[in-house]
Amino acid sequence: MPTPPSSAPSASTRPAADDLPLARREDVVDTLHGVKVADPYRWLEDGDAPEVKAFLEAHQKRTRAHLDALPGREALEKRLEELSYLEWVRPPLRRGKRLFFERRHKDKEKSVWYWREGEGGEPKVLIDPNLLSDDGSVSLKGVYPSWNGRWVAYKLSENNADESTMFLMDVATGKKSEIDTIVGAKYASASWNPEGTAFYYTRLPVDEAIPVAERPGYAQIFLHRVGQSPEKDELVYDKTGDPKTFIGPDLSHDGRFLFLYKFHGWTSNDLYVRDLKKRGSKLQPIGEGEDAKFSAVAHQGKLYVHTNLDAPRWRLFEVDPNALDRASWKEIVPQHETAVLEEVTVIGGDLVLSYLDAASSRVVVADMAGKKIRDLELPGIGSVIGPVGNPDHDTAFYGFSSFTTPSTVFETSMKKGGKKPYFTLDVPVDPSPYLVEQLWFPSKDGTKVSMFVVRRKDMPRDGSTPMVLHGYGGFNINKTPQFIPSWFVFLEHGGALALVNLRGGGEYGEQWHKDGMREKKQNVFDDYIAAAEHLIAQKYTSNTRLAIEGGSNGGLLVGAVMTQRPDLYRAVICAVPLLDMVRYHLFGSGKTWISEYGSADEPEMFPYLLAYSPYHHVKEGTAYPALLMLTADSDDRVDPLHARKFVAAVRHANTSDHPVLLRVETHAGHGGGDMVKKTVAREADIYSFLFEQLGMSAKVPAP
Repeated sequence: MPTPPSSAPSASTRPAADDLPLARREDVVDTLHGVKVADPYRWLEDGDAPEVKAFLEAHQKRTRAHLDALPGREALEKRLEELSYLEWVRPPLRRGKRLFFERRHKDKEKSVWYWREGEGGEPKVLIDPNLLSDDGSVSLKGVYPSWNGRWVAYKLSENNADESTMFLMDVATGKKSEIDTIVGAKYASASWNPEGTAFYYTRLPVDEAIPVAERPGYAQIFLHRVGQSPEKDELVYDKTGDPKTFIGPDLSHDGRFLFLYKFHGWTSNDLYVRDLKKRGSKLQPIGEGEDAKFSAVAHQGKLYVHTNLDAPRWRLFEVDPNALDRASWKEIVPQHETAVLEEVTVIGGDLVLSYLDAASSRVVVADMAGKKIRDLELPGIGSVIGPVGNPDHDTAFYGFSSFTTPSTVFETSMKKGGKKPYFTLDVPVDPSPYLVEQLWFPSKDGTKVSMFVVRRKDMPRDGSTPMVLHGYGGFNINKTPQFIPSWFVFLEHGGALALVNLRGGGEYGEQWHKDGMREKKQNVFDDYIAAAEHLIAQKYTSNTRLAIEGGSNGGLLVGAVMTQRPDLYRAVICAVPLLDMVRYHLFGSGKTWISEYGSADEPEMFPYLLAYSPYHHVKEGTAYPALLMLTADSDDRVDPLHARKFVAAVRHANTSDHPVLLRVETHAGHGGGDMVKKTVAREADIYSFLFEQLGMSAKVPAP
C-alpha cells in the first residue's frame, strides 16, 4: 500500500547552514533598443573566476547539508536503485549479416553495445563504456555501424559533454584504428556507403580562437575514406558562416543518392540531392527557400519526400530524381485529418508511416504507392521506438511503452505482419493500481490543450494529492506516454503525475509548434499555468500540493511560470535551464536556438524576450515557492550561468521561508552523468526535496 501523505505540508525551514550571505549585486545596466536592462549578477557569468567558484562551492555545501538531512532519503535512494539497475535492450540494427544492439545490465553503470552474427549468434562486446575510464568520465555519444557490418564509427566525450571525437573500429577484431580519428564531431554521425569503405559526416572546428557560440557557422561536410587520415578527407560542402544554420549529409542505403540538409533552426530546412551514379552531377534542390521542412528516403531509383509544405501535419510525395520540379511530384500519402505523420522509412520493400495521434503512436505499413496494408500491432495506447529495419530485409524491430506498460521490444515480419516479443523489461513494480487519463482544458486564449494524468484508481478528488506537473513546450519535441520506472517512487507514496502537451511541441503538427515560439512563446507559459489551474479546479491537487518540473527548455518553462505565478506551486524543480533570455544567445549553443526564441539583438523580438525572461522578472518582496535548481559543471550546451544568476536573484528577492537550493553535478554534461549511480543520486535528491515540500513520508512500500 502507498504511504498516505500527511494532511498538509509542514512549514519549510531555511536550509541547514543558511547563514550563507546573499550574493553581491552590481550596478550593471545595459541599454538595449532604448530600454534600460539591469543585470546585477553579470559577474556570475564567468565560471572560471575564483569568486564564482567560491559561490558554487558554498552553495553546493549548503545544498548537500539540506538534502542529506531530509528524513527518508536513504529509503528513497534504495527504492530508486531497485528501479534503476535494470536489464533492457534497444531494438537492434541489422548491418549485413550482423546485428548491433545496446544493452543495459543490472550490475553495470553504463549500457554496453554488442554485436552478433545473425539471429542465433553469440553476443560479443562491441564497446563497453564502463571500461573507458576509471571514474566513468568518458562517455559514449553515438554508434554507427557500416551497412556491411565490418566497421563501426563511434563517438566519445569527456563528462558526457556534447563536444566529442569520432573513432573507427574493426568489428571482428575489436581493434581501434590509429588513423581514423576525427575531432570536432559534436554534430557528426557516419553516413556509410554500401561497401563500408567510406562515410559522410559533419565536422566542427576545435580552434579555441573561435567562440563556441560561433562554431556551428564553421561546420563543413566531408567524405572520410577508411584508413585515410581525416586531414585528407574530401570537402563536400563548405561552411555557411551562419551559426544559426546546421548542415548534415545522408547517403541513401544503396549509395546512389547523397542528400544534404541545411537546417534553419527548427521550422524549416533546405534539402538537396546529388545522384552519385551520374558523372559530374551536382547537388540539386528538392526544397529550398520555403517556410517548411523536407526529408527524403530513396528506394529503387525513386525519392520519397516527406514534408509539411502546405500541410502542417505532413504528407508524402513520390519524386522522380530526373524531374525534381514541384509540379512533377506525386502525392501518395496526403495529410491526415488529425494525426501527424512524424516519420517515413522503407523496410522490407514497404513504407512504414509513423503517426502521432492525440499525442500517442500509431504506425501504418503501406506499399510503395502509399496504399495502406495494415496497422502495426501495438499493445495499446503509448509510444513506439522505431520501427527499425532495412529496405532489403523483411524483419523489423520496434519498442513500445506507456505510462503503466514496461518497455517491450517486438519483432515483426513486413510481409506477414504479427509480432512477437524480442525483449521485455522486467521492473519491480505493480502498475495495476494506477490509471492514465487524457484531459483537455482551455488555455488563456481558449485553445484546447491536452494533458496526461497518471494516478491511483482510488485517488480522492479533494485536492489533497501531491502532484508533479511535467512539461517542455519547444523545438517541435513531443511529450508522449513512456514508462519511467523512477516515477513509481512518487506514485507508490500516494502522489500523482501529469504531463501536458504544450504549444511549442509537435504533438499536433507544425502550427502547434509555431504557436509556441518566438513572439508567441508566452502561449507556452499560459498553457502550463492553465494546466495547473485545471488540476487544482478539478481537485486533483491544490497549490500547496503541486510541484512543477522541467529541464533545458523545460527549465525555462518552469522558471517563467514560477516568476509569473509564484502563488500556484509549492515547489519547483528546474534543471539545466535557460533563464536569462536577453543574453542566452551569447553562450554555449545559444545562437543555434535563435530561430526558436528570437534574439535580443533583433529590435522586434527584444520586447517579447524581456517580457518573459525569468531572470529579469524576479521581483523583490515576493514569496516564491521552494526551488531546487540543478545544473552540471560540464554543460557545454546551456551554460550554467543561467542557474547561478537566477538562484542569486531569487534568494535576494524571496520573502518566503521555502528553501532555494543550487545542486551542481560534477563530471556531467547537459543530460547529466551517464552512470546509473549518478542518476539515482540526482533523483534521490529531487524526490527527497519533493517529499519534504509536499508533505509526503518517504517509506518504501512492500513489493
